Amino acid sequence: MRHALIMAGGSGTRLWPLSRKQRPKQLLKLFGAQSLLQQARQRLGGIFAPENIWVITSAAYLDLVAEELPDIPRENLIGESTGRDTANAVGLAAAILARRDADGVMSVFTADHIISPQDEFAEAIEIGLAAAEQFPESLVTFGIVPDSPHTGYGYIQRGDPVGEGAYKVAAFKEKPDEQTAREYVQTGDYFWNSGMFAWKISAIRAELALHLPNNTKALSAIADQWPEIAETAEFATIFSNLKPISIDYGVMESAHEVLTVEMDCRWLDLGSWSSIAGTRRPDADGNTHIAPQSLTVDGRNNLLVSESEHLIAVMGVDDLIVVHGEDATLICRREHEQKIKELTVLRREKFGERFE
Repeated sequence: MRHALIMAGGSGTRLWPLSRKQRPKQLLKLFGAQSLLQQARQRLGGIFAPENIWVITSAAYLDLVAEELPDIPRENLIGESTGRDTANAVGLAAAILARRDADGVMSVFTADHIISPQDEFAEAIEIGLAAAEQFPESLVTFGIVPDSPHTGYGYIQRGDPVGEGAYKVAAFKEKPDEQTAREYVQTGDYFWNSGMFAWKISAIRAELALHLPNNTKALSAIADQWPEIAETAEFATIFSNLKPISIDYGVMESAHEVLTVEMDCRWLDLGSWSSIAGTRRPDADGNTHIAPQSLTVDGRNNLLVSESEHLIAVMGVDDLIVVHGEDATLICRREHEQKIKELTVLRREKFGERFE
């Protein structure tokens, strides 16, 4: 059987003040009537049955997620007591799934991507699922065909072809400088690392056990008692003591055989306000408006964001990010955007949890 896991646990601190502790970025509706989470689920329609779609998120968000995705069975929503990065999110879901369908195939997606067109996405996923079934000991990752020498993404180097539409992974590359990124794009043999995967449940569990044995043992113990253990202090204690590590660093870069499937789609990883700006066409002066009511006069390359009817107006300024929230407003130069996480630390020190 084929299963899909949507990872939706991040708090999205880089998208403060709209992304908040009680309403994380995956629930924001800046991109139409649907939230990012609802869009992620919609993309899986026609590929996976609702009963085979799973979501792993913070335990604090379970009720919100259930409201957002009413067609997904409540028992398919997995709540983490605390965030322990993607290797443990995948490991917990895989361990739980193994109790139901040990011979199944599992795909992994995230809830903070914008992807189009749908038919290209669906075709690539079908190829990836078939590759996971054809090569049951391999891990499959989806590589986005780059449309620019982006320095904010990791890259996958494509190797020899295997099967239909799949290639061996020659190497994973860290985020490159601009010149290196240009060289990658020019060769045609490098993809952006999308963070989406497909594999046999048995294959990812074997790799997790090999590379993260202590974590895997603990996650198996949790799965053996799931869901009864879900809301207990025992679960919180075990999970909080896991080594936090990403699936890329913890498994993918060391796995014995990794394949990649080309995904020729428009793909945006919405981890920053600048990436959010990429979802809209700017005006003639480079200003991007993601707000019902906003206005720029004598300004260039500004980003204005709001979910409410509150008017945002800027005059005579360039290269600013202005984000209006219900009880907080962010104003910063675009070049300082990467310091928003630092701002959240200072905010917490001065105001406690008031603006979390």
